[in-house]
Parts: sequence; C-alpha cells; structure tokens
Amino acid sequence: MKFIYLMIILQKNIIRFVKRAGLLGLFFLLVFLILHFLFPLPAGVEYSTIITDDRDEVIHAYLTKDEKWRMRSEPEEISPLLKKTILAKEDKYFYYHPGINPLAAGRAFFKNMIRGKRTSGASTITMQVARMMRPAKRNGWNKLVESFRAVQLEMKFTKDEIFQLYLNRLPYGGNIEGVKTAALLYFNKSPDHLSLAEITALSIIPNRPSSLVMGKNNELIIRERNRWLQKFAADKVFTTKEIEDALNEPLLAKRGEVPRYIPHLSYKLKKASFSPLIRTNINLNNQLKIEKLVKDYVRNLRLMQIRNAAVVVIDNKTHKVTSYIGSGDFSDTLDGGQVNGAAAVRQPGSTLKPLLYAIAMDEGMLTPKTVMTDVPVSYQGYAPENYNRDFNGFVTMQYALENSLNIPAVKSLNQVGKDELVKKLVECHFTQVKKDQYKLGLSMILGGCGTTLEELTALYSVFANEGKFISPSFTRNDIATEKKEIISAEATYLVNEMLSKVNRPDFPINWQATEHMPKIAWKTGTSYGRRDAWSIGYNKNFTIGVWTGNFTGEGAPGLSGAEIATPLLFKIFNTLDYKNDGEWFQIPDDLEVRQVCSASGKVPGSLCENLVTDYFIPLISSNIPCDHIEEVFVSANEKMTYCKTCVPESGYRKKKFTRLDADMQFYFLEKGMVYEKIPAHNPGCEKIFSSNAPNITSPSKGSEYFINKNNPEPIQLFAKTANDVSRVYWYINNRFYKSIPAAEKLFFVPGEGNVKISCTDDKGRNADINIQVTHINF
Repeated sequence: MKFIYLMIILQKNIIRFVKRAGLLGLFFLLVFLILHFLFPLPAGVEYSTIITDDRDEVIHAYLTKDEKWRMRSEPEEISPLLKKTILAKEDKYFYYHPGINPLAAGRAFFKNMIRGKRTSGASTITMQVARMMRPAKRNGWNKLVESFRAVQLEMKFTKDEIFQLYLNRLPYGGNIEGVKTAALLYFNKSPDHLSLAEITALSIIPNRPSSLVMGKNNELIIRERNRWLQKFAADKVFTTKEIEDALNEPLLAKRGEVPRYIPHLSYKLKKASFSPLIRTNINLNNQLKIEKLVKDYVRNLRLMQIRNAAVVVIDNKTHKVTSYIGSGDFSDTLDGGQVNGAAAVRQPGSTLKPLLYAIAMDEGMLTPKTVMTDVPVSYQGYAPENYNRDFNGFVTMQYALENSLNIPAVKSLNQVGKDELVKKLVECHFTQVKKDQYKLGLSMILGGCGTTLEELTALYSVFANEGKFISPSFTRNDIATEKKEIISAEATYLVNEMLSKVNRPDFPINWQATEHMPKIAWKTGTSYGRRDAWSIGYNKNFTIGVWTGNFTGEGAPGLSGAEIATPLLFKIFNTLDYKNDGEWFQIPDDLEVRQVCSASGKVPGSLCENLVTDYFIPLISSNIPCDHIEEVFVSANEKMTYCKTCVPESGYRKKKFTRLDADMQFYFLEKGMVYEKIPAHNPGCEKIFSSNAPNITSPSKGSEYFINKNNPEPIQLFAKTANDVSRVYWYINNRFYKSIPAAEKLFFVPGEGNVKISCTDDKGRNADINIQVTHINF
C-alpha cells in the first residue's frame, strides 16, 4: 500500500511539474512573440551589384552604399566541399538545432567556469549571423540578444538560406565581406571552385581579420590552416589523401582587383535593375577582341578629328547581345570615354532606307526593278538633295537603295506615308521616334529623327530573322518571346540580296582584306554635317552595328559611313565570323520571278520592247501594265498631234513617243540631254482646254512665307506641264509677270500680304494659287 501511495504522489508531482513547465513555456512563448512583434529582424543587407558574362564569371562589380565589397553567393555556388568544411569547423550540428545548441552552450559554460576565462564558445552559425547583423560587444546581455535573433532567423529562413547568409556576411578585413568576395579577390575564383586548402584558409580569417591578412600574413595563415586540417584528419572529416593534398598546397594569394569589363553596359544594367546579380550574355573573349579592335581603330582616326566609336553585336540565332562597346576607350577622360555611344541618341543618316523600301514592297508599290525618278523635287518647301548633290534621272529601286539615293527615298516615304514608317519603328522600340512621332516629317528618312545604335542594330536583326522583330536580350532574364512581323519574308529576302552586293559606292575604297570575310549584307549612313557615321551589317550568325564620330557632336570632313564606319564593321566580322560556312538566306516559297519592262519596271504593255527579269510578291506587287510609251496621231509633217476627237479622216499617221513628266523634262533640259518632244496639239481641238492644266509646285499653295524686309530673298516659280507644252506665262496678282519656256525655273520677289500667282500654258490652260507673304526685320 505504501508503494502505491508513493507512486500516486509521484504521479501528481509529475503532472504538477508538467503543467507548470507548460505554463512557463507558454509564458516564454508569449514573451517571445511580443518581443518578436516589437523587435522584428533588421532589414536585409545590401549586396554589391555584380555583373557576370555568359559563363557566369564575374566581369564587373559595384561597391555597396557603405563602401563594402559584399558579394552574394548564389545557392549553386555553395559546393558540397565548401559546406562540409565550414560546418565541420563552425557548427557540425547546424541542421539539427533550432538556432541555439543547448548542449554546446552547457559544455562551453562549464569549461569557462573551470578555467576561469573564456576558452570555448557556443555560438551556432545562426547566432553568428545574428551577431553580424547587429555587431556588438560580447557580453551576457548581447549573447541573449543573439539567441533571440537566432530563433527569429530560424523562424523566417530555411537552414540553407541561413547558411547562405552566413557565407555572405563573413568579414575578411578592410571592406571585404563574404566568401564569394574573398574567393574572387584572393583566388580569382568563384566559391564552388575553391579547393579544401583554400576553403580552410578562408574559414579561419573571419576569426582574426585584422591579423590574418591574405598576401601579408600568409605564413601565419598556413600554420592556422594546417592546424585545422589536422583536426579535420583527427575527426575523420576528410580522407587522408585529401588532407595530404591540402597540407601540401602552397598559399600564394594576395588581394587582387575587382574586374572592370564592359563598363558601359554594366552601368546601364545596374541603373535598370535592383538585383545584386545581373547575368549578361556577353562573350568576354569576343568582347575583349572587339574592344582592342575599336581602341586601335579610333587611335588611327584621331588625325582626322574623329575620336570615338561604339559597337553592338547580336547573335541572330539566340537574339542575345554578345558584345557591347560604348566608346573607343572608357578610361579616356579627354574625349568622353565614359559616354555610352551605343545608347546615345543620334541622327541615323540613311540607315532607315532598307526598312522603308521593304514596307513599300509589302504595300505593292515597288519591286527591285521599279523605275523611279531621281530629279529635283519640293514638298511644301522641303527640297531634298543627294549626298553628292547630283541627280541621276531614271533609276530602279534597287539602284536607289544600293547607291543610297535620297530623293527616291523621300518620294517613297511620301508615297508610303511617314506614319507607316513611324509605326514600324515604334514597334521596334525606337524610343525617341515614339516621343517625336507627331513632329516628324519626310526628312526622317534622311536622318531627321533620333535613334541609338542599340535600336538600329536590333532593327537590322529583323532582316536576319525573316522580317520578325525579336527584342535583343542583354541579360539571362530577358527572355526573347516577343515576336513581331515588321516586314514579310519576301521583302526581307529582296532587301538582303540588294544589300549584299559588293559593287556599291559605299564599299570602302581602301578595304583589301575581303579574302576571308564572310558574306554579309550591310548599309551605311552619314548624318547631316558629318557628325555621325554608321555601318550596320548582318548575316545568318550576327548583326553588328558600328557608330563612329565625336561625343561633342562636332563634325569631321572625312567622316562617312562608307569610309570610316564600314572598315571597322568588316574587321569585326572578320574577327567574329571567320569560320563562317557560307550559309545564306533562302529564297521564300512565295517569292516569284516575272518579266517586266526595263523602262518602268511594270508588267509589259503592248508597246514595250526591252524586258528584264524581276522578283515580285504574288497578289501583292502591282500588276498595272506599263504605259511609258504613248502612241500619238501626228500630222504628215510631224508638226502637230491629234486626239481621237480632232483626228482628221486622212493626212496623219501613228508615232510612238516616250512619256515624260515635267520634272524629267526639266532634268533633260538642265543636263543638255536631247529627247523627242511630242509636237504641239491641234490648235483647233476643243477638248484641249478641259485637261492637263499646269500644276504649280513652287511656291507651295496656301503657305506663308517670311521675307527679310531689308534683304529680300526671291521665291522660285515652277509648274509641271503636259508634254505638248512649249511655253508658260506667269501672272502675279492678275498682272503679267514673265513668259518662259516650259520646265524652266523663274524667281520673283513678292510684295507683302496675300499674293495670287497664276500660270497659263501655250494651250490656254490655267492654274491659280495663293500664298501669304510677311516682311520681317532680321
């Protein structure tokens, strides 16, 4: 009975103890939760922004705001060897305790009590992380705070995340923090490539960062390292062979420099990202080759007052930006080496012409052999000129593109509509064009707009991708999923064929090294005032954009896309793509060939004699028959023509004449070229007065002109007339002014106010316009 009584009492005591322990536990839990709410964990630490290449090697990095090199180790960089070594040294029970190790704490307490001083610590890795988050003097109170913070950390993070935090915050003296930073600066390696000896050496420095300085106290570090390696051997953490190799490994490390490659792109990406790790697609080997090419090339241009260049390279198969050079030399402070020329807004010159002609072909307006007129033209006062200030008369679209003629391009843009071109450019992410879209005019096709080398290079990659725009990816996070069809595959192929011809005026005169150069298509451009020179080329493998010029905006007499930018483009292609297998773009299935009239590029009419072969897009390209030959009724002496209304019953015959617009008549007259004019029409014909009246093209109808009152500049008078017109008569405010031959130009100084201008041809047909003139003092 006594035994049973004792058991009952014991049971009651146990129950009472458990209840009290439970209540005490609940009390501590409640206190912890209150403290946890009142004193949450400090905000996350700031890490150095690091830039890596396509092999995940660090190629650039930036200090934190507190001037620390604190690089974050990624989970995949924490090798099993690194984890095993650190855990064996610091906290072998890390994965088994809740942030505090009671057994280690008890053992350390008794050891320190027996010896009368601190000889053993009980800090877990989690507690060390807590201490690194809030450095403070070591004492009982701060140890209690560390324990509290350790439990908070265990609640918020996984064990692997805490271990990662620990590696990232380890102090290595000076402004170096973290295993990754130390591995890079001391061994020029990533953490997952460190050996056992290197890991052990790095693991002991944080305990004494001021006295164990790599490169200064290497002998002392070796002794400490070997002591720990022998302890690992005693604990059988590693094999004997592994320990022997580690003991025999020399330590020659000293602090190195953080890599400073791709400075322009690094700065651009850092500004646009909040991530401490930016993985680029840069191929460092190719990057360094091109940087040297650009630097050497620019050095040779300085005598021509050309001081800078920029290059962007896109891999057409992956759509990744693999090389990016923002200036000739980043370290050049005299000529703005820090300016990013690849991202600077500049005038594109003629580089937009291929896109325009491709759009025109997709609209059915043009084919390669379509004949256009390269003669003086004016659009409401805007009178474009060719680069060489000359005119070529009749030219094909192919010739106009290959020779980069300005006037046919402006005419084509007027026909297509500038809004359509703007729309395509906006779809290709032309930022400045989007901002200025309502201010742009016909001059944009000659460079009267703003763009960047990045944008132009991306645009030309469209021609290497069957007309589809795929936004180029600068980083691994830029997934190239966006595909927009900008132009058809058929128009793309035709442009590619035209731009790949080497017998072009923009082929560099002094370029000789073409023997091993891969086949490419390319287009050049030179901005107004010779401030910018462009050359953008592409093939199946790469699209490469080159800009040369001065960041000051200063022009140079010798600066041109053909002679300055293109040789550098060719050098880069020779360097990057010298093993090209000759693969070229395949002709699309929907592109066909037909015979066209050589004089117009149109489907042959009944009177056409000379035919040539031309590509066309079925159901898209125009099928309007050629009418450049006109069959006219003429008198027996060929002095007079008749129409069907006035043709006599006899005394006439048919004769063929070439149709010429007034602008071509004037061109032939200016050049002294003889052409057969259509004789004057039958003066007795009544129908003559009902059509073909003169068309006054200058001045522009309804426009307002501001004229210097003290030094008035005359205004040009010009009208397009029918082929049978020989003479025109000009009237100003209903008063006769002058009579001149048709197609000639005339100038006059108008009075102020509303001015009526009339033109009458020698057939009596008349046209009137009104302009407003304002006299001002300059």
